[in-house]
Amino acid sequence: MFPPFPQKEAFLLCQKVFNGLREGLFKIEQTSELSEERRDQGVMLGILVCSSEADPEKKINLLALSGNAKTFRILGDNPLNLTVVPSIVSSEKINQALSKNDYEIHQLTNQMNQLKKEAGSQQKSAELKQKRLTLCNQSLEKVNSLYFFHTAGGKVLSLTEILEKSNKGRLAPTGTGDCTAPKLLDYAFSNSYKPLSMCEIFLQIDDIKGITDLFTEEFTGNSTDLSTGLSTKEKICGKLYPPCDERCGLILPEMLGLNILYRDEAICVVNKQSGLLSVPGRGPDKADCIESRLKRLFPDCIQQPAVHRLDMETSGLLILAFTKEAHRELNKQFEAGLVQKEYVALLDGILAQKGIPAEGQMELYFRLDVDNRPHQIWDEVYGKKAVTQWQILDVEKYHSPDGQTKNVTRIRFIPHTGRTHQLRLASADSHGFGVPIIGDTLYGKCLPGERLMLHAKKISFIHPVSGERMNFTCNEDF
Repeated sequence: MFPPFPQKEAFLLCQKVFNGLREGLFKIEQTSELSEERRDQGVMLGILVCSSEADPEKKINLLALSGNAKTFRILGDNPLNLTVVPSIVSSEKINQALSKNDYEIHQLTNQMNQLKKEAGSQQKSAELKQKRLTLCNQSLEKVNSLYFFHTAGGKVLSLTEILEKSNKGRLAPTGTGDCTAPKLLDYAFSNSYKPLSMCEIFLQIDDIKGITDLFTEEFTGNSTDLSTGLSTKEKICGKLYPPCDERCGLILPEMLGLNILYRDEAICVVNKQSGLLSVPGRGPDKADCIESRLKRLFPDCIQQPAVHRLDMETSGLLILAFTKEAHRELNKQFEAGLVQKEYVALLDGILAQKGIPAEGQMELYFRLDVDNRPHQIWDEVYGKKAVTQWQILDVEKYHSPDGQTKNVTRIRFIPHTGRTHQLRLASADSHGFGVPIIGDTLYGKCLPGERLMLHAKKISFIHPVSGERMNFTCNEDF
């Protein structure tokens, strides 16, 4: 994951905590027994600097450790004004949830180890492995059910609810919810604190006192080479790491309300979820949107940060600006056609059977149907020209929510103009393909439990401050 908040202030506090650990002002203690394979794994230490609604000028420094096996102790005074955040679920409750199947799982493991020494035992071993997997999943499901997280929007979501959205209902990896970032943000949101800065460092406890040259280089802000997805053995003591993809990546977007792919002082790039507006609509029922969620997390940003829009039902890459200058510069790029975009869609049929070539470009003319808003209709005289390039990627099987299986076409769209509903019309209208995108509520049909299968996959633009070419890719989840 990309670090969701600025890191510098929290990083400087991490430096002081690290020095305090070396000097004996603080101590990290083992509070529960570790298995042999986890004995040398180390721990992530996270700092979240917040402000309070009651006293916005006062800084609140939250500290958390990953996992449930270690605790952070302040010996004597508290010179850094740290609040140590506890685990969301105690190790005692986790052990209690695991206890029912724990003995049988160990017995099955021992039997499987014995079978490895016997010839012709593959079938029996496979049966035992499947039985153990079933029991492990039962235990993991019980553990997952213990976790609840406070969100930036004021809701409390269960891990089970979160996984329905972020992991298609699949169980989360062991330890999900015990990383430092979810702990810190849950505590902050439960107390109505506003996050200002957050960072995490990896600590190998035995290495702390022997290292003297950590944090000597000047902090440069949002590094683009932050390590992520690394195993513990690959992590370096004292190094700064972003929230992990494997566990935090499932939780934080739902807690924050945004899936932040990149952020600096000028811009933010998010992966917008299907079903959420880009900007507010008319009426209080349409106030929730990407813009409002960004301003909730970053209140100092401009009033209208969205640089462009995606339809509510479309998912994918969306650029927002924190400053008027950045917004103005990016708008110029869109108007000049300097922003390159690419979409992926699933079309409800086989284009090749209609004689449509594997790739090409079309020019269509549409305008608003004033009697049936927000629909667009073909109008060769008064319509605005929409230019769309396409490439057929594949024909594949699609399993609809009603249980049917049908052949669909996966297609790449490159729009050269930015007209309303341009790609939906290029697909569904008779002047285009005449084959709607699956889940299109306006120009096709959408079954219960279905979404519009249209995703903004790639975007490329010039950074409004640095002048650097920025390229982002975010794969579709369908």
